[in-house]
Amino acid sequence: MKTEGYFLIKKGDAKQAFELRSFELPALKSNEVIVEVEAFGLNYADVMARRGLYREAPPMPCIVGYEAVGKVIEVGHNADQSLVGKRVLAFCRFGGYAKHLITNDYAVVPVANEEAIELLALSTQGVTAYYMAEYLTPVYERDTVLVHAAAGGVGTLLIQMAKRRGATVIAKVGRTEKEALVKELGADAVVNYRTGDYVEQVEKALNGGRLDVSYNPVAGSTYKKDMSLLGSGGRMILFGGSELSGSKLGILSALSFVFKMGRIMPIALMMRSKNILGVNMLKIADNKPEVLKHCLREVVKLYQSGDLKPQSGGMYEADKLAEAHAMLESGNSTGKIGVRIK
Repeated sequence: MKTEGYFLIKKGDAKQAFELRSFELPALKSNEVIVEVEAFGLNYADVMARRGLYREAPPMPCIVGYEAVGKVIEVGHNADQSLVGKRVLAFCRFGGYAKHLITNDYAVVPVANEEAIELLALSTQGVTAYYMAEYLTPVYERDTVLVHAAAGGVGTLLIQMAKRRGATVIAKVGRTEKEALVKELGADAVVNYRTGDYVEQVEKALNGGRLDVSYNPVAGSTYKKDMSLLGSGGRMILFGGSELSGSKLGILSALSFVFKMGRIMPIALMMRSKNILGVNMLKIADNKPEVLKHCLREVVKLYQSGDLKPQSGGMYEADKLAEAHAMLESGNSTGKIGVRIK
């Protein structure tokens, strides 16, 4: 089957990085489905791939993208036949920036007529947030958690999930205009790293206490800072490295990024009863598909029951893909950014 997709063809500026090309979909495997895409979502990993900093990305030219909303038009002989003709939210291992994509039947969940931009927020971001806060190490009522990038796609959902479980939430943002949003979502305290040292601000909010959880997609220099804030039993959950994405010195920036995080000594973690957890949902999807399936379905249930309200960062038309990428990369966006392809 012939279709079209936005191929990542070169590193650098978004305006020159993507090109619409025709390509042939491969033959379906027994448990796969074809989704006719209505809209696809953007994730920070896409920005990292465009900048040549994402090791998991396939070699260029390639089609990136982890999620889409659309209609199932064909299924493999061992796939769920009832999916044909249904509108679904689909999680994919690349291939999302296209008019059609192929994914496994366990990575799609039927949806109704909900807004595409809200549904898109539930895939990569929603599944990641649910896996961290509800599955991997559930948040408890007496916990105090720090959410970095709190106004972003994962951050806005983490705030809601943590509050739903009764935790105290400290939300970290980088712009004054984002403070109102995270407060509205339930954050108990807000720190703005552009107005002062965020460690001092967090310590003030803790009022002598310690953090139980840090949800950190930044890494780099923030790693040691967050570890200093964790108390006994505290969990550092690393799920990104956005501090590296703005660097322009190639290998020197990468080495500096790693150096800032220092050496991890397991015996020291044991003696201090602190924990470091790394999260990469691609690895979970590859090696534990049933976990991905569970998290995807549960986060959609929370949304449909009204317990989660995904935040929209804007839906762009396909010819504005570069603008959508630039907005996500700028750090000025809030919530999920999507691209309408149909």
